Amino acid sequence: MPELPEITLFKSYFDETSLHQKIKSIDFLHTGSLQSSKNDFVKALEGKEFTETRRLGKYLLIKTSGDKVLVMHFGMTGELEYYRNQDPPKYARVIFNFSDDAHLGYLCRRKLGKLFLADSEEEFKKEHSLGTDALELKEKDFMELLEDKTGSIKGVLTDQHTLSGIGNVYSDEMLYQCGIHPKTKTDTLDEDQKKQLFKEMKNVLKLAIKKEGKRSEFPSDFLIRHRKEGEDCPKCKGKIKKIKVSGRSTYFCPSCQKERS
Repeated sequence: MPELPEITLFKSYFDETSLHQKIKSIDFLHTGSLQSSKNDFVKALEGKEFTETRRLGKYLLIKTSGDKVLVMHFGMTGELEYYRNQDPPKYARVIFNFSDDAHLGYLCRRKLGKLFLADSEEEFKKEHSLGTDALELKEKDFMELLEDKTGSIKGVLTDQHTLSGIGNVYSDEMLYQCGIHPKTKTDTLDEDQKKQLFKEMKNVLKLAIKKEGKRSEFPSDFLIRHRKEGEDCPKCKGKIKKIKVSGRSTYFCPSCQKERS
């Protein structure tokens, strides 16, 4: 599933191709993604321009010259494709046709993505009880967020109501880099561990953006390049193990990330 780094890349792609474009019409090839009616989308967006974009965790928020904000969530397989003079791309669900005859396709192979209309970023964040974007979070606020949490640290990191943008892949990496077992109860972490986790959270997300999410380009001592059960741990002689934590598939090294008794 696209996480915060991938949404950052989608934002850059959108800005480079579709910002300040005027929407001539919209083609709805599959309406399952729509969280409002087709008529609401047409009324809110046709004849309007895309004016500004914002990332909020796993969501891309797009302001318009109208009074609505278009919000994109990409599910497991969502992406964007800008094109001219060709047939709609495979798996296109909604296509925004611009006045200069270019097009932006919202693609989603597994049909799990969602498109919303919101009155504002603040309204959307409140309505969906979303936490602060992980890259915008300050260390002091991060420490306070963890203060009263008693569940597993993996569960806390991936809870979008606590902080937005972190999913399975990058939470596993953050914990691996810190040597913290994913099942560790959050309230058992000491202050130094929490500070280290905050630092690695920032480092991992920024590196993922820099590498454009390409796993093969991550450093050799990162879990992400060995994220498969039975794979050799890049830091020790242990083997990568797969377990379920908070209902999520989780990869870690039992030797580097020892579980507390």
